[in-house]
Amino acid sequence: MRTNQPKTIHLSEYKVPSYLVDSVDLRFELFEDGARVHSTLSVRRNPESTDGSAPLTLDGDSLKLERVALNGEELTASAYEDTGDQLVIAKVPAEFELTVVTWIEPQNNTRLEGLYKSSGMFCTQCEAEGFRCITYFPDRPDVMARYRTRIEADKRSCPVLLSNGNDVERGDLENGRHFVTWEDPFPKPSYLFALVAGDLVEKQDTFRTCSGRDIDLRIYVEPRNAAKCEHAMDSLKRSMRWDEEAYGREYDLDIFMIVAVDDFNMGAMENKGLNIFNSSCVLASQETATDLAFQRIEAIVAHEYFHNWSGNRVTCRDWFQLSLKEGFTVFRDSTFSADVGSPTVKRIEDVTLLRTAQFAEDAGPMAHPVRPASYMEISNFYTLTIYEKGAEVVRMIHTLLGPDLFRKGSDLYFERHDGQAVTTDDFVKAMEDASGRDLTQFRLWYEQAGTPVLAVTDAYDAKLGIYRLTIQQTVPDTPGQTDKKPQHIPFALGLLGADGEALPLSLESAAGAANAPTERVLELTEASHTFEFHGLAQKPVPSLLRHFSAPVRVVYPWTREQLVFLMSNDPDGFNRWDAGQRLAVDVIQSLVGSAGSEIDPRLVGAYRALLEDSALDQALVAKMLQLPSEAYLIELADNPDVAAIHRAREKVLGHLATSLRDELLACFHRNAGAGAYEVTPESIARRSLRNTALAWLLMINDDTGRDLAVQQFSEADNMTDRMGALRALVNSDYAAERSQALTDFYERFQDDPQVVEQWFSVQSSSDRAGQLPQIQALLKHPAFDWKNPNKIRSVVGVFAGQNLAAFHNPDGSGYSFLADQVCRLDDSNPQIAARLVTPLTRWQKFAPAYSSLMRSALERIRDKSGLSADLYEVVHKSLEA
Repeated sequence: MRTNQPKTIHLSEYKVPSYLVDSVDLRFELFEDGARVHSTLSVRRNPESTDGSAPLTLDGDSLKLERVALNGEELTASAYEDTGDQLVIAKVPAEFELTVVTWIEPQNNTRLEGLYKSSGMFCTQCEAEGFRCITYFPDRPDVMARYRTRIEADKRSCPVLLSNGNDVERGDLENGRHFVTWEDPFPKPSYLFALVAGDLVEKQDTFRTCSGRDIDLRIYVEPRNAAKCEHAMDSLKRSMRWDEEAYGREYDLDIFMIVAVDDFNMGAMENKGLNIFNSSCVLASQETATDLAFQRIEAIVAHEYFHNWSGNRVTCRDWFQLSLKEGFTVFRDSTFSADVGSPTVKRIEDVTLLRTAQFAEDAGPMAHPVRPASYMEISNFYTLTIYEKGAEVVRMIHTLLGPDLFRKGSDLYFERHDGQAVTTDDFVKAMEDASGRDLTQFRLWYEQAGTPVLAVTDAYDAKLGIYRLTIQQTVPDTPGQTDKKPQHIPFALGLLGADGEALPLSLESAAGAANAPTERVLELTEASHTFEFHGLAQKPVPSLLRHFSAPVRVVYPWTREQLVFLMSNDPDGFNRWDAGQRLAVDVIQSLVGSAGSEIDPRLVGAYRALLEDSALDQALVAKMLQLPSEAYLIELADNPDVAAIHRAREKVLGHLATSLRDELLACFHRNAGAGAYEVTPESIARRSLRNTALAWLLMINDDTGRDLAVQQFSEADNMTDRMGALRALVNSDYAAERSQALTDFYERFQDDPQVVEQWFSVQSSSDRAGQLPQIQALLKHPAFDWKNPNKIRSVVGVFAGQNLAAFHNPDGSGYSFLADQVCRLDDSNPQIAARLVTPLTRWQKFAPAYSSLMRSALERIRDKSGLSADLYEVVHKSLEA
């Protein structure tokens, strides 16, 4: 059991760095048994620091120090202190040059932070605090320097040597070695440093910027993946053009590079000019990637490219400001994806993630504001709150200001802070100065944790023709925060008449109704507001929080009849989908613990109407046909009984499939593929509808559906349809067909690691194929690799996060299993261990029969010897909540 508590770092204790680094000259000597790093820093005292006598303190982690020299003179051991995690030199001049030589062992680096090896390739991951694993340095984002990097390695094993910036020099060395020197002209923090060395092939293309400059585009992959780069390259060029048109941001270097790496803790990293990607987030082909993978790759490529301005040219002052770059960039990539695809479907996907996972985070023991006030381990704060809720905060600013003033504000932000490390307050101030709006109260979104709850009531005065809407807001208590203040919330709404027409929203008088808009954004700033809408001849049906205009929970007593009406008539596509979700949730919740209850026929009628409505956007229909997930149903419940929720949802799904069998078969055949495979919104919608219909048919053990699934699996010319058929078979009761399909799939794709990860995942997420004995067998499979985060996530992460009925087995075996794997991983990769433990941290939410067993599993992790700081913070906060 760990007895020393990791240090808590507080935003209130921020101080400017005592020293600044103007330039960094790095020389890497790469060998099979390790790497020698020569670092020469040009350092000066920070004129803004009030501590003129402070020692020079550099961060380090797992380094073997070989040499220290000040202005060319080697220092004796008595002139400095090497504590292991810091190098401290008490006496230094106001300006000086410091040289440090360290020895590191990338081949033994299982944490995948700093410099490590993946499939024989040297690569780096320096965000947030990985650069200190390479050399001693003031490893904080507000120390920005220009980097020159020389890489030396064996030419045969590492013919490709890459780093940030532009290639300025290269040549051969003795003993079959060679070198390349890279120079980045733009100052950057150490977390954006990158290096790659290995045997890679190159996919090359060119992009001409709006000013006429030709940019050299390159994607580097292992030879076996050479045919999987085209989609990522096309996505990159679309992203570059979009950023010029939407934000006026032109790329600034001569070259932009992407490298695919199999072993990676995150999705991708925006290192200046040299993005390093998890292979699963960049490699795609028709035969190996699903439609969702193609869309995900496009979004992630865009996200990392957009960081060139929102994160690199303007970066964050400290890690408390992480959402400054991540929230803004997620908003940018989300808008990009909406522009190139279906805006309504993209909004549905974003909100589904937010309401299922981020709202849960806001209600859990690790709840924190978008700008946290403290942390022990910053890697624990790469969260949905920072990314997704942070993006929603930026979206609300966009809503309040409108697109023109928001663009004016972003232009001012980039112009004012180019080359600086700044704060979320600086971002909001630029928006205020550009628009003239006072966003003082709005800043509470960055300061207060928790999801606001809006309780909505209404009344209609038929005599006066006035409809009154009262909205009361509360922000729940969260760890360390109580008695929250009301927040500034943009609340979009419309009102519908009995025949579905959009009604005018006149807030002044009936006389103004003729010219009133049919949609408004109300601004909530008080604990309670009452709005009066005039000139209405009938009581309307309210369409609330259109476009999901704020990340809040809305509580309103809709009747099922109103929800069916909104599903068919609401002009806002998102609210149509939301009405369907609310209707399905209400029906499923009514069945939990009531096995004999009848299923409301209106739900069947609503889904039948969807299947028969050829005029409605088919991409929207595909989303509306998906029932609320078990994770969302659990999140909505108090003390949820997971098994009962699972049974109720399965009952509704089976009833729908049985009642709609003929319509589902017609949908399947109507959406059969025609022509070449395309990744377009229309084609994606068609395949989604077809595979949803197929999955539903197999849920009721329909032999016709089984035969169609077997045929589609064997004849599919793309991974979306092949995986759709495989998933349907895996989640059916056709055990023989399931087993044969899984065997055939693996034999076909066993040499492709990314596809094998899909094979692991489809089993781990199934309550039929993924019970605990099968999961334990997967961990022993020859293709499983404990050193590869993707493999771990595809089995352990998917089982605990998606296969909820199996994970929450009442005997607690799922909890014990997860605790075992987390403890094992903590010794080799603490970041992954700390992320995997999340399902156990919500133990207090569940019914006592579950929560006591979940708590026991957490306590066992807590008592592990040598517990990492990453895991310590998550487990202790969870148990103390």
